[in-house]
Amino acid sequence: MQRRAVPAVLAAALLLTAGCSSDSSGGADPSGTDRGATPTSTAAQSSPAGSPTEQAPPAKGSVKVLRTVATGLNSPWGLAPLPGGDLLVSSRDEATITRIDDKTGKKTELGEVPGVSPSGEGGLLGIALSPDYASDHMVYAYFTSASDNRIVRMLYDEKKPSGEQLGAPDTVFRGIPKGVIHNGGRIAFGPDKMLYAGTGESGDTGLSQDEKSLGGKILRMTPDGEPAPGNPFPDSPVYSLGHRNVQGLAWDDKQRLFASEFGQDTWDELNAIKPGANYGWPEAEGKGGGSGFQDPVAQWSTDEASPSGIAYAEGSVWMAGLRGERLWRIPLKGTEAAADPQSFLEGEYGRLRTVAPAGGDRLWLVTSNTDGRGDAKGDDDRILELEVR
Repeated sequence: MQRRAVPAVLAAALLLTAGCSSDSSGGADPSGTDRGATPTSTAAQSSPAGSPTEQAPPAKGSVKVLRTVATGLNSPWGLAPLPGGDLLVSSRDEATITRIDDKTGKKTELGEVPGVSPSGEGGLLGIALSPDYASDHMVYAYFTSASDNRIVRMLYDEKKPSGEQLGAPDTVFRGIPKGVIHNGGRIAFGPDKMLYAGTGESGDTGLSQDEKSLGGKILRMTPDGEPAPGNPFPDSPVYSLGHRNVQGLAWDDKQRLFASEFGQDTWDELNAIKPGANYGWPEAEGKGGGSGFQDPVAQWSTDEASPSGIAYAEGSVWMAGLRGERLWRIPLKGTEAAADPQSFLEGEYGRLRTVAPAGGDRLWLVTSNTDGRGDAKGDDDRILELEVR
């Protein structure tokens, strides 16, 4: 397996043809065009709007909090449901991964991920299970190191003592720009079994439109960290560009990819992702960005959202809001909003970081009140189980 270093990625990128309303609770942080590439893969493409016969969910939905699964979490960020129902959760600042018993809430620490350098919005961020987890027991993690943001994989051996269950990290991808802000961090394996990663521009807005940079992009790669077959640009992991800070990735039941994105002063976004498409930052924020840029499916003022994780369930995308302290429902018809977004749980649980499918009409929801931002609701964070319609 080849470990991809920055020079290799940049060299490959030379072959190309051609915000956050910060993660904070307060004001905004300081701080292209579609190149016409023709994708060669159909497995991971977004169709423009879906079939005319596609059914939209009801315009209005509902959310019911079924229970609190676990409390006492510190700076939780990523969530990965295990086969059988238990949950893995990452701590951004402690650089640990913990297993949560989904029935009792009991916490078992797997171990600390070596090499993590928490600072500002960086640290141990998204986690995901290998698509072959049943046989290889590999856990993937995206984290901020002393020099970059990178993706590693580790063997999880639950037979070992608590705190010693993670094997040595194997770096599969490195060289993603890091910063005090805008580190992206969400990773997920798609229906095509390829690894997707949302990155940020680390506060350097020029990176988003730079096809040779990994910052401000959605990346698509093999589980070994190589550019995925069928990517829109030759020998490059870049799948889409023109992003500010992508922290949410989810697929609908037709395998279409959606992503949430922090705006700066004006608009946060939910986007339908097309291979090779340009989402406009920093030249455009929100809808009406002009020719060559993709408009978002929906947009919000930055004090209503500051979106992080998203999940698909019951015909809608569900989006966790940090500064907005609420859960948004965006009903879909194809890749368009079928009705106005609807908010739930406003102010009830504070900042919301991650939402993940729990099967059928259920979701897992993770709060984010111990990350040093905003007014904490209590002295810890929690995981909730929701029923949604």
